[in-house]
Amino acid sequence: MVFVRKVPTASGATAVQIAERQGGRDKVLEHLGSARTESELAALVEAARRKVYPGQGELDLSAGAVPAGHAVITSKASAVLWQVLSSAYTRLGFGAVGDESFRQLVLARIVEPTSKADSLRVLDEIGVEHASLRTMFRSLARAQERGYRDVVAAACFTHAAASGDVSLCLYDVTTLYFEAENEDELRKVGYSKERRVDPQIVVGLLVDRQGFPLEIGCFEGNKAETATIVPIVKAFQARHSLSDMVVVADAGMLSAGNLKELHEAGLRFIVGSRVTKAPADLASHFRWHGDAFTDGQVIDTITPRVATKAANATNDPAKRAEPVWDPGVHDRSWRAVWAYSRKRAVRDGKTLTLQENRAKSVVAGEKAARTPRFVTTKNGSQSLDEASLARARRLVGLKGYVTNIPATVMPASEVIASYHDLWQVEASFRMSKRDLKARPIFHHTRESIEAHLTIVFTALAVAHHLQNQTGMSIKKIVRTLRPLQQITLTIAGHEHTAADPLTDPAREILTATDTKPTH
Repeated sequence: MVFVRKVPTASGATAVQIAERQGGRDKVLEHLGSARTESELAALVEAARRKVYPGQGELDLSAGAVPAGHAVITSKASAVLWQVLSSAYTRLGFGAVGDESFRQLVLARIVEPTSKADSLRVLDEIGVEHASLRTMFRSLARAQERGYRDVVAAACFTHAAASGDVSLCLYDVTTLYFEAENEDELRKVGYSKERRVDPQIVVGLLVDRQGFPLEIGCFEGNKAETATIVPIVKAFQARHSLSDMVVVADAGMLSAGNLKELHEAGLRFIVGSRVTKAPADLASHFRWHGDAFTDGQVIDTITPRVATKAANATNDPAKRAEPVWDPGVHDRSWRAVWAYSRKRAVRDGKTLTLQENRAKSVVAGEKAARTPRFVTTKNGSQSLDEASLARARRLVGLKGYVTNIPATVMPASEVIASYHDLWQVEASFRMSKRDLKARPIFHHTRESIEAHLTIVFTALAVAHHLQNQTGMSIKKIVRTLRPLQQITLTIAGHEHTAADPLTDPAREILTATDTKPTH
């Protein structure tokens, strides 16, 4: 028996098929398409029913099988969505790449992140004509051979320079893992915040202060975070012939060698400082004021570049006034800004109390575990390290920032505010991992992994640009526009075009992105 059936797809659409029951199984005779709206589904079902003659046990799939005057859907496309994405890609200057397959892979990843092979299904579902899978994979090779990332990065810089501020850039790293058993020269087991033991790579991302991507780099999975910042920043500096810029990074990037190299390259930096440096940096404050701080209090002082007696002597606790960092005078120190927050102090206090209770449990023998913080072992017996705990209590609520920018150029409040912009790069990483699903990666060679990152980098720029324009998440933009279909129907041998009416949210997106619908 021949019948029409509706099957839900993995993307949330409903596929309409003509099938026949054979040997206890359904054999699909024709797939008419997938629907995302009730009206679209009804049209597909009606077209399928017209193809199955009522009362007959056979199916005629020839063109003449459709009675005159009845409509048959011949194509459908998420035209509005594709137009918005394509316009953003072009306006960012990525058309300079000149590779249609690359563009389709980038935009398909925004619509529905998946494997390169499955991207063809995504393009089919939204009605975009595309090349073969082999051609798509060849575009990955071209991306490396022809330096697509250089072209994209140049376009990103031009856009950021025209619409924002590239004098201050934010840097951070993340890890992307592979579901593979063996390591190679790039994919190696290294430090993982998620405590994974899979081979991974380290990815560094440089963005402007609004989070728009500017540069991306790939490193071996066991590469230390501190060893990634200088190559990325120097590549960015050389690519755009920059001589003056500020780089902001978290405490994980703090190393004497990094700061020296950035400084010698003529770059200014703001990095987070470790709380363990506070007692030495704030020795004068502790002597003259004790460990009392007021909410929002800022102390502008200096910190030694390398912990030596000569460097430490520069910050003399015998003097009540904090030294004002002068690069010409304090050549063995950096400027250090320390800020106190009552909210941070409450959070730090709770953490310390948990750590203290855990330490006491281990000392009392109530909990067998690896030695936690604040437990000291002497002559085989464990005890609570009360001195270390007391020192930690004195430092709750403090956050430090190290910079080579004099106070005459940038006040302490601006140093702190610039550092706090780091959430923008973290947000970009979250978007690349969650919305664009940069991981897990299914490639194996370094060339294909680098090409994959180029696609993710480009998609991240398009998605971030659209989010800035609309104030909506890229996920919401796609969810709003994808159901709006442009349908081509054939009636009595003549082709007609119909489209879903624009919704109010869709109109808002079109207005915000200055996109004029083509239908």
